[in-house]
Amino acid sequence: MPAPSEPASAPPAPLDRPLTGLRGVGPERAAQLARLGLVTIGDLLLHRPRRHDDRRHFRTVAELTFHTPATVRGRIVALGTKTFRQGQGSVFEIILEDGTARLHCRWWNLPFIRHQFALGDEVLVYGTPKALKPRTMDHPETEVIEGGEESSLHIGRVAPVYPLTEGLPQRVLRTLVWRALEACGTAIPNPWPELGPLTDVDGTELPSRADALRRLHFPDVPGGEAAARRRLALDEFLVLQRDIRTRRRRFEARAQGLPCGGDDRWLRPFLAALGYPLTGAQERVLGELRHDLGGRHPMRRLLQGDVGAGKTVVAAGAVLLVLAAGYHAALMAPTEILAEQHFQTFTRWFAPLGLTVHLHTGSRKTARELPPGDPAAPPTLTIGTHALIEAGYAPEKLGLVVIDEQHKFGVGQREELLRKGCYPHLLVMTATPIPRTLGLTLYGELDLSILDELPAGRGAIRTFVRVPDRLPKVWEFVANQLTAGRQAYIVYPRVEDTGKGLKAVTREADQLRERLAPHRVGLLHGRLKSAEKEAVMAEFRTGAVQALLATPLIEVGLDVPNATVMVIENADQFGLAQLHQLRGRIGRGPHDSWCILVAGKDDPVARAKLTILETARDGFRIAEEDLKLRGPGELLGQAQSGLPNFRFGDLVADGDLVRHARDLAHRLRLD
Repeated sequence: MPAPSEPASAPPAPLDRPLTGLRGVGPERAAQLARLGLVTIGDLLLHRPRRHDDRRHFRTVAELTFHTPATVRGRIVALGTKTFRQGQGSVFEIILEDGTARLHCRWWNLPFIRHQFALGDEVLVYGTPKALKPRTMDHPETEVIEGGEESSLHIGRVAPVYPLTEGLPQRVLRTLVWRALEACGTAIPNPWPELGPLTDVDGTELPSRADALRRLHFPDVPGGEAAARRRLALDEFLVLQRDIRTRRRRFEARAQGLPCGGDDRWLRPFLAALGYPLTGAQERVLGELRHDLGGRHPMRRLLQGDVGAGKTVVAAGAVLLVLAAGYHAALMAPTEILAEQHFQTFTRWFAPLGLTVHLHTGSRKTARELPPGDPAAPPTLTIGTHALIEAGYAPEKLGLVVIDEQHKFGVGQREELLRKGCYPHLLVMTATPIPRTLGLTLYGELDLSILDELPAGRGAIRTFVRVPDRLPKVWEFVANQLTAGRQAYIVYPRVEDTGKGLKAVTREADQLRERLAPHRVGLLHGRLKSAEKEAVMAEFRTGAVQALLATPLIEVGLDVPNATVMVIENADQFGLAQLHQLRGRIGRGPHDSWCILVAGKDDPVARAKLTILETARDGFRIAEEDLKLRGPGELLGQAQSGLPNFRFGDLVADGDLVRHARDLAHRLRLD
């Protein structure tokens, strides 16, 4: 009896077919396309044009104007290469004529360019005239028009212009995209059938995916690709939001929440001993945390709050609930300074309750075994740095992980600490407000709590931008504040002089001590030994040091209510979010405070950036402005950001689409 035949495998979907099946794509062409990351039909159709040229009407050479980009068409009447003395360089030049005038096109030190042209070729040229006598363009984009092709695809229409690789002309890539669209026809599927026709944020119907891909490459009119771009961007954001929801659902399916709701045996006396009432926002968030800690699934929550909003008190309340339930808690901070600050604060709060707090950093450990390995041992809070990830920290019953300043850690470090327990609850905190758009992409799997109130009884903070010429007046003001009994931070971007025009704490220390005498000036930077850092911070907290000269490492970890002045030199070297964090070190007491930003140079762009801080105190508005100025990758750092590589979506410009995708994703079927 013959063996049963193997079932025939289904043919690949249209977009998954290899480009080698497309007419005109042999081995050499396939290798060129692969250098651009184009292997399948789908890759090719998602290869976004750099721009579109309106080739329905060209300018004549005679109409060209100085420094104005334009597309012209002409025939090559002369060409040649000139080599400079001793082979130090060359320039290749073609001269085009269109019946109105001649245009000189030059390429410097690119000798291979000469192989792309021949005398008599009809050529399209796009570029910016650098001179008009004679009319000259340097390094323009060019495309040789070949017979029979110009009727509909390359000429007389809005034509796409693509990123290329060596050996792959524009006209060839444009032709291949056209053939790919023709081959797919209407077979490009709708990836979200359950959503029906997609609409934009304003309710306008967006093109189907098939129509969007066609209009992306070959729009009917200039700007006709805009709606296609938004449709494809929405598809990208929907994929992201679907994946976030899928991860969250799978996590909840396999993870059982630890019963860490606890009772109020320690929470109530802790709140009573604070000496001030919680804000309404703190009470609301503490209620959200209590609910999560007693829920069926492990808490995964992001706590955002502006500097000074009282996140640490809220985190302490959550820790006390967990300890009361018999579980240990861990708090990880990005620096030893911040870990030490938290250790002192939590010890002051928890010691009267009879609770133990441990410190676990690279240079200091307050217990041999952290926490005690005996499951019957009383629950403890361990505060540390990255050292908590090491093998020396192995709690038996870890109920809660708190990560402060989450943006300072990579996602892998967070997960490594969570693996110390059996799905412990997670509270992520940040005093660097995250723009809502980034929050929905970076932390979409986390529930969000926001502290949007500041405690009462704080003095006002005023911010001023000054140029270096005003420094004598600045130091006079600082000295007067110190004489009045206040304290000051003075921040420089570098530890040592790098010779690049940036000031350094070690170079400025002696001069500042002389300027601010008889007041004591302390020095704090990352190259000091831990004992030296702790000593100078302790003196600053007690008031023995009146002015603290430091690098930006103080942006988190120091809370001195008597400090009312912050001077930041070379302030234009910092991002807005970091400047806002630094400013948050002052204004923590009842006295009015002053932040003085000294620009390294009188630059209009830097001045405009710093002026935002003069007028804005809301960290979320500042974060949005920082996102616009620097973009998400630079704002967060690629190692921490975990941002997907969007082809069409723009997290700066498409915040409305991100939110729209988040809402739509709740209607998607999940596997």
